[in-house]
Amino acid sequence: MTADMEIEETNVDVIIKRRLTPLIQIEVEPIGHWFHAYEARRLRGHHLSEAGESEEESEEEEELVVEIEDDIKFLRSLDPAEWKDQDHYQVLGLKKYRFKASDEDIKRAYRHMVLKHHPDKRSGAGEEILADDDYFTNITKAYETLGVPNKRRAYDSVDPLFDDDVPSVKEKNKERFFEVFGPIFEQNARWSTRRHIPLLGKSDDTKQKVNRFYDFWYDFDSWREFSYLDEEEKEKGQDREERRWIEKQNKVERARRRKEEMARIRKLVDNAVSCDPRIARFKEEERDKKIAAKKAKAEAIQHKKEEEERVKREAEEVERKKREAEEAEQKAKQEIEKKEREVTKKAFKKERKNLRGHCKTNSYYTQDQDERVELMTDVEYLCEMLELTKIEELNQNLLQAGEDVQKGHTILMEKIKDVKSRLAKEKDEIVKSAARGGTGKEEGGKSRAWREDDLALLIKAVNLFPAGTVQRWEVLAEYINQHTTSGTQVKAKEVLFKAKELQHSDIQMREAANKNAFKTMQEQAQSKVMKKDNNEATERYDTPAEALGINNSQWSNDEQSLLEQSLKTYPASQKDRWDRIADCVPNRSKKDCMRRYKELVDMVKAKKAAHAAAAAAAKK
Repeated sequence: MTADMEIEETNVDVIIKRRLTPLIQIEVEPIGHWFHAYEARRLRGHHLSEAGESEEESEEEEELVVEIEDDIKFLRSLDPAEWKDQDHYQVLGLKKYRFKASDEDIKRAYRHMVLKHHPDKRSGAGEEILADDDYFTNITKAYETLGVPNKRRAYDSVDPLFDDDVPSVKEKNKERFFEVFGPIFEQNARWSTRRHIPLLGKSDDTKQKVNRFYDFWYDFDSWREFSYLDEEEKEKGQDREERRWIEKQNKVERARRRKEEMARIRKLVDNAVSCDPRIARFKEEERDKKIAAKKAKAEAIQHKKEEEERVKREAEEVERKKREAEEAEQKAKQEIEKKEREVTKKAFKKERKNLRGHCKTNSYYTQDQDERVELMTDVEYLCEMLELTKIEELNQNLLQAGEDVQKGHTILMEKIKDVKSRLAKEKDEIVKSAARGGTGKEEGGKSRAWREDDLALLIKAVNLFPAGTVQRWEVLAEYINQHTTSGTQVKAKEVLFKAKELQHSDIQMREAANKNAFKTMQEQAQSKVMKKDNNEATERYDTPAEALGINNSQWSNDEQSLLEQSLKTYPASQKDRWDRIADCVPNRSKKDCMRRYKELVDMVKAKKAAHAAAAAAAKK
């Protein structure tokens, strides 16, 4: 073969492959005589085990010779008038084959009976024949019934040898379920219009196979009909109306019997389901499956809960360690600060002692007794007002001066004069700043002065809302704005600056401001009392001091503690609560305790209102 020929063949193969269409998968339904024979063998449990078994063997199996039983004694016992109640298969000699006999078997049996039992044959043999009472009529009626498909179908539906009984639901049938119900289902399968009827199966069948079996029988389509049992024959009617009436009555009766037949089939299937051990096993498995699923779900939920708790514990542990570390760090810092304060305190104490010692040793650098007393006061003033470095510097200068009294006196007087002038300057600035309004100028450049009642409200608010209050300066501003009588609104920054200014002022100014605020509040209280007449005052107050308008509203710490403890001891539900509370607080009447309780309630409400207002302002 040359190279050109090889190339040409290759091209031809390529062209053929391109022209071929892809394979198409086709579903084929098996039908036909041989397939039905195969299914029959499969249902009966007969399978081809050897390859040598041929179709001829199958034909021999199918074409079995039907033996015709000729029971002359039975035939002679028949009554021609009762032909409808006879067993037609037994008359033709096919009793043991019955509905399994083919049409050809029936024809052959009839020919056999005719050849043997025809009246002419028997009369020729010398037998006496009665024309109106001969059993050959029964043979003829049997063939007329079984030889016609519709009539044979009607007769087969009411086969007298068919057992319509249904096994009951009892323990014995449950134990022998397959032996009891298997043959019953096989017998009733003859009424099915559909082919390929599923068998009852075995104890180890799958749930799918069992469900397919019961689905088939619950949807069972029966061809069984009961026209053979009609009471009247339609052809016997004299006219059309009578025939119609007969047909109507027969239809009603057939429908009733068919309804009973379907109820029987349904009862058979229901009883089988109740007795079937496989159904019980499937239910048990389903129940175990549900229990396992429920248990798995509960375990999953428990596992998830435990996991969440573990994560939560780990987070809490981390937070706790972090908090402990912060607390330890804060504590260490505080310890360091404490030590530093102690060192500073010791240094202050030492330097002040040295200053007093220098001055005392040198008689305060003067011989005048009056001047010495004044200098002693000024030295103590220096000890209180000077910083540590300034005191050290002063001690160093006095130490350098030594026994030079004049030089030491000059150094001491210059320091006293310098401190006093500086403090006087600070006082003037504080007074001017207070007159201007603290910050000097507000937004817009306009200055605003603080009134005495506003300063009193500020001092009261600072004591009412101590350090640590959430949004303290906003709360203080809201409290002052709610209670001021001037109508001027202040802001948190102004309150902060003013409070810092008062805090850095000297002790005398703070005391003066506190006294002024207390005096203002006292005057307001007295003015309210003076507005009421003497009768009302006498009724309002229980003590003579109260009746005279003397302020006795200041509660000591011990009295306040006793009042709080008695409020906890005696609840509001007790009738004589305030009498008992007054007995627990010495030198206080029932009215005093009630009034103090009201003041505390008003104070708490004011705190809450100020907090709420500050929070609302912060949100805006």
